[in-house]
Amino acid sequence: MSATADLLSNYQHVIESLTLRTGTKGVYDVTVDGELIYSKAETGRHAEPGEVLDLFTQLVGDIPRYGQE
Repeated sequence: MSATADLLSNYQHVIESLTLRTGTKGVYDVTVDGELIYSKAETGRHAEPGEVLDLFTQLVGDIPRYGQE
């Protein structure tokens, strides 16, 4: 599953907007409210399945996932 689908299926009740922007030269960065939570340039690799979701979950803390509230 893609990071976008992961985020929306688990946190659609708290995500106000989600913007995808095309990049150049393989850029893949994930920013939440101005905070970079994942960068392919920093890690030297593409995110593993579920990795962006895990990072987002750590950032939002105790907010239950959609359907579990």
